[in-house]
Amino acid sequence: MSETIKVVVIDDDPLQLELVSRLIGPLGFEVITIESPIGATNIVRRAAPDVVLLDVNIPTLPGEQLMELMRNHAPKHTKFAFYSSADELELRRLAMAVGADGWIQKTVPVDELVRKLRALVAGEKTAIA
Repeated sequence: MSETIKVVVIDDDPLQLELVSRLIGPLGFEVITIESPIGATNIVRRAAPDVVLLDVNIPTLPGEQLMELMRNHAPKHTKFAFYSSADELELRRLAMAVGADGWIQKTVPVDELVRKLRALVAGEKTAIA
């Protein structure tokens, strides 16, 4: 079996956090969920995840601002991807504009989510579109 991929998911919706954790946890992912951006930078720095999935519509701090803060303190290997139910073209535009490593819509099937996360960790930036 392949090495476990550590993923931090930041979303203000606790049901979404639970869903992602239950879906990908048994498939070779260690999932850490964060419901508030407060303290997220410290958690990401300490956890040293492979990927941070970040909802762009967190009311207290927009995803692009939170990503910028976290990126300055995260390990170099950590990839950042926006994870949203927003329109794919808008999500892609935002990700590209702020230098995210990728974007994934919340509506993708679990097998596609897993494939995209693995591709992101492998550095296949175009594979996660």
